[in-house]
Parts: sequence; C-alpha cells; structure tokens
Amino acid sequence: MKLEGKVAAITGGTAGLGRGIAEAFLHEGAKVALFARNREKGERVVEELRVGRGSRDRVAFFAGDAMNQSDVEGFVDGVVRKFGTIDILVNNAGGAGDLQPLAQLSDEAFDEAMKWNVYSTFWATRRALATMLSKKAGRIINISSMEGKHGKPVLTAYTAAKHAVNGITKSLAREVGEQGITVNSICPGLVITDIIRNNGPATAKAMGMEFEEMIDMFAAESAIKRPNTVEEIAAVALLLASPEGAGITGAQISVDGGTTQY
Repeated sequence: MKLEGKVAAITGGTAGLGRGIAEAFLHEGAKVALFARNREKGERVVEELRVGRGSRDRVAFFAGDAMNQSDVEGFVDGVVRKFGTIDILVNNAGGAGDLQPLAQLSDEAFDEAMKWNVYSTFWATRRALATMLSKKAGRIINISSMEGKHGKPVLTAYTAAKHAVNGITKSLAREVGEQGITVNSICPGLVITDIIRNNGPATAKAMGMEFEEMIDMFAAESAIKRPNTVEEIAAVALLLASPEGAGITGAQISVDGGTTQY
C-alpha cells in the first residue's frame, strides 16, 4: 500500500492511460479524483472502480473541459474540498487534435493543441501548487509523449505542445525541488487505447497510410517491436508517485519500447 492516505488528482482520468493510472493508484491505497468531459461516462467509471475496493469514498469524479481554465481550476479546488488536500497531480488530459501539414495548419488548431496539452497542465499545476507548497510535499506527473522528444509529419502542433510540457517539467522541478515536490514527465510511445482505436484511422490517413500500417510503423521504430501497454505506463507513474520515486525529478522518462532511447 505505497500510496495509502494519499490523494491523487488525474485529468483525462476516465479512459486509457488516465484510467490505468487511477487503477494502479487505487490498488496501492490512494484516494483518486478523476476529471473528464463526459459526466455520464465518468460516473459509470467511478462505479466500476469502486467495486471491490472497500470504500465508496476513495473515488470521485468531476466533469469539465481541460481546455477551459475555470473547469480545470475548479477541479483542483473541488478535490481539495472533498479530500482535504492533493498529494499527487497527474496531468494526463491532452491529444493530437487536428492533423495537418504546417502550411495548412490553422491558428485555431494550433491554439487548441496548446490549450488541450499545455494550458491544461499549466492551470492544474499552478492551482495544485498552492496546496503542495503549503505542506512542502507533492508529486506532479505530466503525461507527455515520445513526440515531446522528436517529431513526425502532420504532428507539428502536438509535438510543439509536448515539448512545452517537458519544458514546464524541467523548469518547475528546479523551482520546487527544495520544497519537497517532484515534477516529472512520462513520454509514452504508441499505446493501443480506445482513443487510438477511435481516432487512429484519421491520424493514419493524415500520414498517408492505413491504420494497421501506422501501428506497424510505430512498432518497427521501437526496440521491442510492439506497442507499449497501459500497465507499463501506469507502473512508471506509480514509481514516481511513491516514496521510492523521491529522488527522481525533472526527468522525461521514455516508455516507448526504446524508440527514442533518451
């Protein structure tokens, strides 16, 4: 029970990596608050997570849009009101959005990528820091991407956003390290989640290939020749959130099967 008594807030927490991280944290004793847009789905996920975990009071859901500042800040405030504190913040909300060559990329699409990935991280982190700094303890885990270390065609806005997330991670780690707060990024490779299954065909089309070809391409670029799993990402998040992760900060940890190797 490495996280017993801890409170974790997870944006984009009802599916894919967010849900996987929530499950890992719950298994280790944490209280978990999830933030996502779809209220009906969120409430259903909360009920599913509560099953067999001993207490209905350890999981909560807050509805809101990660691209809306008041929603994001309201989520953080709501977690503090419900559970009394925030010990762990996982900034998982984000995505690729509109995929176009830069010459055709609109201002609106670029702004959306920044709001969804960068501003959501900035807003949630700034709000959570008020609590973490007051008690001189905390863990901030930003879910970036291997595109935060390199790039691919038609992913310019997403790549820029994830590089920015990694930049926030590096600078903030220096700012708050002496206050007992660690700040790290996880940079996943391709993980086959429902979002990838639903949106992947459009991504592949924008890259000039079929969905299966895109999956094979990402796998071929890695050392392990396969996509990563949700559980592999969640295991790293658990390490960073746990006492054993206290000496890791300012890192951008690749969990991409050896694709980037740095």
